[in-house]
Amino acid sequence: MANRGWCDGAGSRRLAGVDLDDVIAAQHGMVSRAQALACGLNPRALEWRVGSGRWRRVHAGVFATFSGPPSFEAQVWAAILRAGRGAVASHRTAAYLDGLCDDPGSVIHITVPADRYVQCKIDGVRVHQAHRLPLTRHPSKNPPRTRLDETVLDLVDIAPHPRDAETWVTAACQRRLTTPERLADALGRRKKIRWRPMVEAMLSDVADGAQSPLELRHLRRVERAHGLPTGCRQRRVAGQRVIWIDVDYPEHRLRVELDGRIGHIGEGRFRDRRRDNRATVDGHATLRYGHADVFGDPCGVAKEQARVLTTRGWTGHPRSCGPSCPIRPHDHQ
Repeated sequence: MANRGWCDGAGSRRLAGVDLDDVIAAQHGMVSRAQALACGLNPRALEWRVGSGRWRRVHAGVFATFSGPPSFEAQVWAAILRAGRGAVASHRTAAYLDGLCDDPGSVIHITVPADRYVQCKIDGVRVHQAHRLPLTRHPSKNPPRTRLDETVLDLVDIAPHPRDAETWVTAACQRRLTTPERLADALGRRKKIRWRPMVEAMLSDVADGAQSPLELRHLRRVERAHGLPTGCRQRRVAGQRVIWIDVDYPEHRLRVELDGRIGHIGEGRFRDRRRDNRATVDGHATLRYGHADVFGDPCGVAKEQARVLTTRGWTGHPRSCGPSCPIRPHDHQ
């Protein structure tokens, strides 16, 4: 059941044909005072339910109609009802509800229309305002929330560091919740957003096969910044076992594997070893880098990669990316 504006404080308006139990069930056990009265519950009956402990106050004018700890969805509904007309879950809260992240964080994020201001502070809730909320809210999800693409861009807009912005975009695509094309379309409808040039470039990179911030960093800060050949990303190689190569330079028989913080422990390590051993048998060299290498020393990675490429027939010349870059003319020779 969609949020029909019952939390706008219009307690005198009757909701004809709407059963209070249905409202409560749709809102994961939460209900506002205005909704209860609009559905026909008289003030004395409401006070009795609260006084007897059948209902308990969660926020001003918002009640839980059950005992025990509330689910996350119930907490979100309580915040939405307290925030009032047009409020929806947004930012990290909406991201968690849609499976974009695995940790909802310690604060519930709610967005209200820009023409409204929530005067009183709500415990455990951060309230945002948005001019385009009628266009960016999802039409049917429960609890009400922003559309997935808009949630990603909201998180990009408040990201304190470019790497955080990269993480949200690539996570949404990796988890198959959206596509670079849909994100680019949503981005084009926003007049203002932080990190716009970076995100526009990143969406193009993701569409070309880069799957993580680590791969994006390697593409831009190692390859492009130092004039190295462009590798084939996420290349599928079939054989007795199908393997995926993070970055492949088939002309030079060099493969670069970019190890993130997960997926390379336990059985993952054995898969990596089998893959590297097979590559060596087939005459390929494998270079392996992690976050500390690509984020901490991209110039060092580029210098090493250029040397290996040169020994394998590359006739190009790596270039310095700036005054502090260790690459100098003819370093690869």
